[in-house]
Amino acid sequence: MSANPQPTLAPAGMDRIMVYGSEHDTEGEVTLAMPAGKKLDHVGVQVKFFGRIDMEAGAHEGRPSYDFISLSKELLPPGSLYETRTIPFNFRGVEKIHETYHGRNVSVKYFVRVEVLRQWLPPITQEHEVIVQLLGVEPSINESIKMEVGIEDCLHIEFEYERKCYHLHDVICGKINFLLVRIKIKHMELAVIRRETSGEGVAMSGGMSGATTGGKNDLQNIVTETQTLLKYEIMDGAPVKGESIPVRLYLTGIPADLTPTYHAENNRFSVRYFLNLVLVDEEDRRYFKQSEITLWRKELG
Repeated sequence: MSANPQPTLAPAGMDRIMVYGSEHDTEGEVTLAMPAGKKLDHVGVQVKFFGRIDMEAGAHEGRPSYDFISLSKELLPPGSLYETRTIPFNFRGVEKIHETYHGRNVSVKYFVRVEVLRQWLPPITQEHEVIVQLLGVEPSINESIKMEVGIEDCLHIEFEYERKCYHLHDVICGKINFLLVRIKIKHMELAVIRRETSGEGVAMSGGMSGATTGGKNDLQNIVTETQTLLKYEIMDGAPVKGESIPVRLYLTGIPADLTPTYHAENNRFSVRYFLNLVLVDEEDRRYFKQSEITLWRKELG
């Protein structure tokens, strides 16, 4: 028999992670489950709602985390618990300005924490994360990407993608035109790359587009991680002059969790996406060209 029984905190929907939009209220129920015949004295029960940016060591100066939302409400005044209680809560009208994001060196998360405060003893706590997604707006101008690249007198190709901006369930369509081919190409690959840049002053750094994978800029304390989300072969064999290779890539087929493009969120991190076209010749030399695309969220989920 325990002389100081502890209640079990069970927020409603514990087996689910709820998805909220920026305009949705964060609400639910907290169940304080007491063993039959037991009693717990407390000095108050509180529910708290946090929005937090966490950064790994090396990607911050000073605090490794920053709370851009920190709210608290009292569920019960000081007293005693004798039986199971279920108490509703609601955080209304809270502006949620960042999307939930879990990256390599930085994460943005929203969570509800319940605390049963006790005199002379640590509080009993339990946390439950909620997912926040922000709907974007379709760009009014969405020009195509068209670039020419090559090696003088050896290789000259032109690649074109229909648009620069895509929603997360979109299809990337384009084509690769071979204008001059004097080297023996073995195959061609297309990869989707995510580049996460984190650290204080990301906006001033301009996203560190030239940073290397896992690199660190000592002057601005900027850390960049580059991750290949998907890579597939779009051509096998040697092309000839005048040949055109179609490109069709379904973003929903990428196994990684795609997010919208983030530009200097809270001046602490950015997330950018690139299409990386790679040609490999018969001597396994690689020729590549990157082109940045912008992703936005059309619907929740």
